[in-house]
Amino acid sequence: MSKVRIENIHKSFGGNPVLKDISIDIDEGELVSILGPSGCGKTTLLRLVAGLETADSGSVFIDGRCCDDIPARKRGAVIVFQDYGLFPHMTVTANIEFGLVARKENRALRAKKTAHMLDIMQISDKASCYPHELSGGQKQRVALARACVLEPSLLLLDEPFSNLDTNLKDAMREFVSDLQRDLGITTVLVTHDKEEAFMLSQRVAVILDGCLRQFDTPRQIYARPRSIQVADFIGEANYISGTVLSGTFSCFLGNFDASGRPDGSARLMLRYDHLIADPDGGVPCQILEKKFRGRTTTYRVVTKHDPITEMYLNSPIDTLQPGSSVFVSVSAGSECVL
Repeated sequence: MSKVRIENIHKSFGGNPVLKDISIDIDEGELVSILGPSGCGKTTLLRLVAGLETADSGSVFIDGRCCDDIPARKRGAVIVFQDYGLFPHMTVTANIEFGLVARKENRALRAKKTAHMLDIMQISDKASCYPHELSGGQKQRVALARACVLEPSLLLLDEPFSNLDTNLKDAMREFVSDLQRDLGITTVLVTHDKEEAFMLSQRVAVILDGCLRQFDTPRQIYARPRSIQVADFIGEANYISGTVLSGTFSCFLGNFDASGRPDGSARLMLRYDHLIADPDGGVPCQILEKKFRGRTTTYRVVTKHDPITEMYLNSPIDTLQPGSSVFVSVSAGSECVL
């Protein structure tokens, strides 16, 4: 296992800045996701850690050792790319053994390590198959086995689930989560999928426009984003205008804690599932629209008194109809003042 420090990284291509002063500390055995939209610089950051790119300034440290002048093959890190990168002319066994052969490990040890990986990845029955004979999930397991058989101290995953269908994607996410926990490998996952990052990671680094906007637990990023940019990227939020005075935010929904916020105008961020259709009272509203989404129904409502405000809320209740009245309140402890 490795501890990783990314310190003040800057990177440009053709004069265009891609990464701007990125600093992240990753603990031993931790799984961290680098989350952001396409083009935000997250894959470039992963390649810098791997040693496949060189920073304009800043440094990457692995176990306290500066890697500025250390080539990729000597960093103790392996990377699994989005397209898996399997050799089509080699069997599953040969693909997994490839790195061990390059290291010139003896045949008996190679066979033992490869058999162990085939067993862990649950693909022993595919040992003699070629990549074109495998499903997407099986190919991914082979790519992971080829990486893990080298016993890396750092595993780097670049959008590993993006080519899988929904059901297989869910299964492989769970498999990789269990694998990472069992092997204890420090892992960095690059993804644009918010649900994926939240499901798999101990912490998430949100990168927008080449800048690190927040590095925190999934729960904190979802419920307590530090900026409107992060809140918007995570999605589905109401923003309610109000005023902060002496550490309290006030708006038509009530008074909420705003400790540490300066006095003046501010906005309350509430996720759709932080608002409740409350039969016991709250702000009187009228339902304008409903959308059934399976486990929940999203309602668009409007307040019945000044200030007239539209809001969205998710509810397990699907019996309310457009045009009807509903009382709306805020679930306890869910408020976030920006």
